[in-house]
Amino acid sequence: MPLSEQEQRMLDEMERHLLQHDADVVTAPSGDRALSYRNLVYGALLLLAGIGGLVAAVAAGDSLGVIGSIIVGVIAFLAMLGGAILAFTPVRRTPGPSAPHKARGPRSPDSSFMDRMNHRWDRRQEER
Repeated sequence: MPLSEQEQRMLDEMERHLLQHDADVVTAPSGDRALSYRNLVYGALLLLAGIGGLVAAVAAGDSLGVIGSIIVGVIAFLAMLGGAILAFTPVRRTPGPSAPHKARGPRSPDSSFMDRMNHRWDRRQEER
């Protein structure tokens, strides 16, 4: 459903206001953590193995007995939970040996965290 002209103007005005006054909200730092592709793959495989174990526990319920079926089901559930945690836990990024070091701005002991963030924001806006 398209926006009316008034709604579009209000939206544009809110976006401009947000960009001008709330720079720290707009560009939240991603930090030094990111999802690892390898962990996503291993986590997905562990999750699928857990689902397979759960299906096997249900299918072989009579031959394993009640206690055996419960034990296999719990182990399969823990495997699925571990796979999900492994897949979505961010890992610390480490720069490679050939990665250039970022030049940091001057850091004086009397500058606050917000002053440094505002200075970085101003530099980014000047580069555009």
